[in-house]
Parts: sequence; structure tokens; C-alpha cells
Amino acid sequence: MRGRARRAAVTAATAVLALGAVTGCSSKPEPEPQPAAADTKAGAGSTATPAAAGSVQKGATIGGPGSPCPMPVTFDVAARWKPEAVESGGADDELGALLRQGPVTLVCEIDAKPAGNIGFLRVWAGGTAGDDAREALRAFVADAAKSREKEAYTATKAGGLDAVEVTYLNTDEFLDEPKKERAFAVTTPKGVVVVDLGGLDSREHEEMLPAYELARKSLRTG
Repeated sequence: MRGRARRAAVTAATAVLALGAVTGCSSKPEPEPQPAAADTKAGAGSTATPAAAGSVQKGATIGGPGSPCPMPVTFDVAARWKPEAVESGGADDELGALLRQGPVTLVCEIDAKPAGNIGFLRVWAGGTAGDDAREALRAFVADAAKSREKEAYTATKAGGLDAVEVTYLNTDEFLDEPKKERAFAVTTPKGVVVVDLGGLDSREHEEMLPAYELARKSLRTG
């Protein structure tokens, strides 16, 4: 029931974002010009990334004291993406459940809408320093999408840290069509951190991958 409520809430929030993008202007905002990149796509479960990942423009660095989202890690966000801390303290049981997935709690949302896409990078944190990142990520995915296909886990790097990445196809009943999903997890001295990419659909997901890769490659402990 908790998972169903969360998915319904996330779907509703995404719909509001989509409506705002449509009613606020005749089309999505045009992103800043980016250098051309080769049209290379990674298969499910692969740690390879599109060549476009190197073309994204760097914006702010978040995670440290005084940044919009103080966290156990810091990383760079793409230009014009807007970070905002998520406060879970004092939340009632229902809201608190929506802010948790597996062993981690939502602490930051980085909104892609100002850069011309409909979606978020979300950062989740929880647990202790001894927790296993792979198991935490498995629990995160199981709570995020009860119905899914092509789920694949791969050892990778997030900055200089060992990390685990998952790719899968979300086939949740609340979606109009299956949607690509991707996230990575690291263990820090303050517990596990999961960073996931959430978009309106698979097309938005692909367009936002460079920002996700910028975050992963620049990540370091705070």
C-alpha cells in the first residue's frame, strides 16, 4: 500500500510539472546550445555512457555546508538545474513514507525544468557506514518500482568512490508506457547515498543522462 501511494504521488507530481511546462509556454524552454556529440547509446546494464555526457555545462557544486542541499557527498550539477533540499523532519507517517525508499530518505531534488527538461536528479541518504551499497540499491529499486524488467546491477565508480549502478525498465501500472530508470549508490562514512534520475518518460531520461553522469563523475565525500 505504501509503495502504491508513493507511486501515485510521484505520478501526480510529474503530471503537475508537465502541465506547468505546457501552460507556462508553448513548448519546453530551449536549453543552452551544447557542443555536438556522437549519437552513442549504452545498452541496459552497461556502464558505458552517451558521448553527450561530456558536453553538459557545469553549474553549481552542491552538498557542502552552505549549499542548497547539505549532504554526505558533494557533486556538480548541470547548468540551470535547480537544487532544493527536502526536509523530512517532523513529517507525519504518511508523508514520511513517501519520502523513504528502502533504507534511504529523500534529502535533495535537483529540478531539470529550468534547463528545458521535465524530471529530477534525486538524492537519498540513510543507514550507517557499514551498510552494503548494492543491497541498499536493491531495496531502493524494489520499493521504487514493484513491476520492472531488464534490471541489471554493475560495479562502477562515482568520482573516486566504489559504486553500484542499476538500470531497469519501469513497467509500473501507473505509467502510460514502460520507462527507463537509472541510479547509483555509494557507501560513505555517514551511510549510503543513492542518486537516481527520474524523468517524465524514456526520452526525457535519455536527454538528462549527461547531467546524471556529471553528478556521478564529480561525486566525492563531503
